[in-house]
Amino acid sequence: MHPILANARQLGMYLLAYLPIGIVLVIGLGHRDAWGTAAAFFLPLTMLYAFIGLSAYYLCLAFPISSDQPVWRAVPAHMSAAACVGALCVGAAWLWAAVLESLNIGLQPQVFVEQPWLLFVVGAVLFWLAIALHYVLIASSASQRSEQRALESGLLAREAELKALRAQIDPHFLFNSLNSISALTGSDPPSARKMCLLLADFLRDTLRLGATQRISLREELSVVQRYLAIEQVRLGARLKVDCAASEPAGGGYLPALLLQPLVENAVLHGIAHLIDGGTVTIGAERQGAALLIRVSNPSDPARPRRPRAGLGLLLVRQRLQSEYGAAGQLHTREEQGEFVAEVSLPFTEKEEAADE
Repeated sequence: MHPILANARQLGMYLLAYLPIGIVLVIGLGHRDAWGTAAAFFLPLTMLYAFIGLSAYYLCLAFPISSDQPVWRAVPAHMSAAACVGALCVGAAWLWAAVLESLNIGLQPQVFVEQPWLLFVVGAVLFWLAIALHYVLIASSASQRSEQRALESGLLAREAELKALRAQIDPHFLFNSLNSISALTGSDPPSARKMCLLLADFLRDTLRLGATQRISLREELSVVQRYLAIEQVRLGARLKVDCAASEPAGGGYLPALLLQPLVENAVLHGIAHLIDGGTVTIGAERQGAALLIRVSNPSDPARPRRPRAGLGLLLVRQRLQSEYGAAGQLHTREEQGEFVAEVSLPFTEKEEAADE
């Protein structure tokens, strides 16, 4: 369907754009004593011509102008179509003049059809203008479709990337948890059984929440505390937890299981290397339009060093970048025997997260 006819607003604007053309014809071809006749003759014909001009759209589709289709190949078709439209305008003018005369309302429109070649030229020229307009319209529509396809491709690529990242996170924390259970199986079977039950509850929550793109910080912290409860079975009094999030921050939404790798990192590469253990501290607050989350733990300066950041930290950075671009950041630092991971991301509430 013609794009202008498919949209009532565009059709109204299109017809309104032809009104000045009709006024120009009334003024240019009318006579001082016959303005009413000129208006009655040219304005309806102009509106009729506006609809005839819409046919140029299909001619432009049949003869596109591109690197593969040079302009000169379309010129004969356009000239032939313009000549046909010019002749049609002359015929329509004669017919309309006859109708106006038959009404016996004092109009003398025959004076305007005494110059058929002038009407022919006006019709042909206006049709060429309609052709130019429709080429612009087609090019604009093609550009919009191209932008839309690029946007859709980008969204699909982003969604695929996020799913791949989340697929990497799941086996990552599962492997670490099973390692913890394995370590207790021989030395403390009751604790191993308890850890299995806690792990089952933990996996149930992660599978449920992991299927959701974003969850509230309160839900995220609940999952984190289940994980820490599992590790407390293994580490006992060596692992302490201090979790505090402000009320406004708790209502913020973030990618599901985003904090899990940070807490694992704090336990496995921080507390586990200390003979006396330590406290994993988790804090969150809202600062304006940003949600700030801080995970810290004591660290052993003499522990074995990795040449680069671990998989967990890398996945968190990639997820933040994929979800928020430059607005999502993870900064880590180690100073005075403390390792700190700070996450900064835009604060979104439930309605906003659902829209995204």
